[in-house]
Amino acid sequence: MSEETTDKKEMPEQLSDILLVLDKEKMKIQAVKSIDENGKMETVDPTKKNQNQFMRVDKSGDFFSNFFSNFFSQLKNPTNFSFFKVPAPIAVEKAQKMQKQVDKPTPESEKVMKEHEIKAGAKQDSKHENQKDMATIQTTPEASEYRYKPEQIDWGTMNNLGLSKEYLEKRNLLDPLLRGYKTNELLPIGVNFGGSVLRTDARLSLQQAEDGNVIVAIHGIKKEPNLHFEFFGHKFTDEDKKNLLETGNMGRVVNLTNSKTGELMPSIISIDRLTNDVIALRTDFIKIPDEIKGVKLNDEQKQTLMEGKPLKLDGMISTKGTEFSATVQFNADKRYVEFLFDRNNSNRQSQNNQQSQPQEAPKTFRGKELTDEQHKDFKAGQTVYIDGLKDKKGQPYQGYITFNKETGKTDFAFPSQVKAQAKPAEAHKTQTAVNSEGKTNEATKNINEPLKSGQQRPKNKQQQEQQEQSETPAKSKGRKM
Repeated sequence: MSEETTDKKEMPEQLSDILLVLDKEKMKIQAVKSIDENGKMETVDPTKKNQNQFMRVDKSGDFFSNFFSNFFSQLKNPTNFSFFKVPAPIAVEKAQKMQKQVDKPTPESEKVMKEHEIKAGAKQDSKHENQKDMATIQTTPEASEYRYKPEQIDWGTMNNLGLSKEYLEKRNLLDPLLRGYKTNELLPIGVNFGGSVLRTDARLSLQQAEDGNVIVAIHGIKKEPNLHFEFFGHKFTDEDKKNLLETGNMGRVVNLTNSKTGELMPSIISIDRLTNDVIALRTDFIKIPDEIKGVKLNDEQKQTLMEGKPLKLDGMISTKGTEFSATVQFNADKRYVEFLFDRNNSNRQSQNNQQSQPQEAPKTFRGKELTDEQHKDFKAGQTVYIDGLKDKKGQPYQGYITFNKETGKTDFAFPSQVKAQAKPAEAHKTQTAVNSEGKTNEATKNINEPLKSGQQRPKNKQQQEQQEQSETPAKSKGRKM
């Protein structure tokens, strides 16, 4: 992935601000984490360790004004607090300087605080339209905010790629684009070069150019991840390459160098499994949930995930209510904790919902639907008797079926096979061989009708006559010598 692409990818994060608050009673600077539906504000210490918990808001003027008006109108006892808006990359540093000003005021530090202070007076009469949704917005701001508007998109360019607004809306792809994410699937696009048209599959994202315009970024498929060259100052070790190719995640935090500013950025690295792009995410933007599939994470487990390492979890509950274990890891491309099941290079993309469930026992066998009781036993791996089956000539037969949980396949046995420990009875072999495999049986070979289950001889007078008639040598009509 080019440096230009990475810089543009980071741009949305650079457009985020952090909300700091001064509690006038405690005289302490804190970072705002959330506000619930009852107007109670939750804060955390403004340290690097807590950066992933900081509430982030878009820098754009109109968006922030509306956001803060709603926030302020919900807050209990708002006069007890002073609020400050600071850029996300320097939030911790600014918070420290502000705390020094609170402890030991100086004219210089006071000026800094005034520059970042938010005055809410002009907006306090805002309508409370969004109060009900504020708790969700505050706890997951990055997932809920829109970075772009539909009218900002160059739809002429999109149409030239073969992608209309209606097409993206129908496939639920427009919403993630407006939130600042790449499409979660590959899209067929065509690029016209005048004399020729290039058709390919790619992921798309929206990015803001230096002139402020919103452009469409095309993320094409690469043959393999480029791990042979330095990535923003980081040289991949053999272990890094092994982890990235096997799991898609490097598994540790490294310092990357911003090519424009020289700033060191602690980051985790993953592979985009759809395009083979190398993707980095600053640790500031890692969000670790308190609970995963019913398992509450302790501080040590959260720290493991924060460091990009894999974590084995037991006792999780699937959507079907069954208990399972799996290894989880934070993915820089997806920006959430994913499940790591068995993967290889040919199986590049994991499932969304990220959980590969074991193969389910089928509800039908050879066209015969199992009863609820039969299916319950069958699913549990027990041997189930089933009748009403029909061979290729429509003749009924019966037997026993067993579901193999390891292979996901169904094993079948005739009744006599079960009794004789897998030694087939001649009766069933005869029926199957004659009706389904086109073979013959000496005692019934001249009968024109399909054989019944277990039939080895003519079943009635008519069939007996057919057999005997065909066995009688025909008189020769040839010339005597």
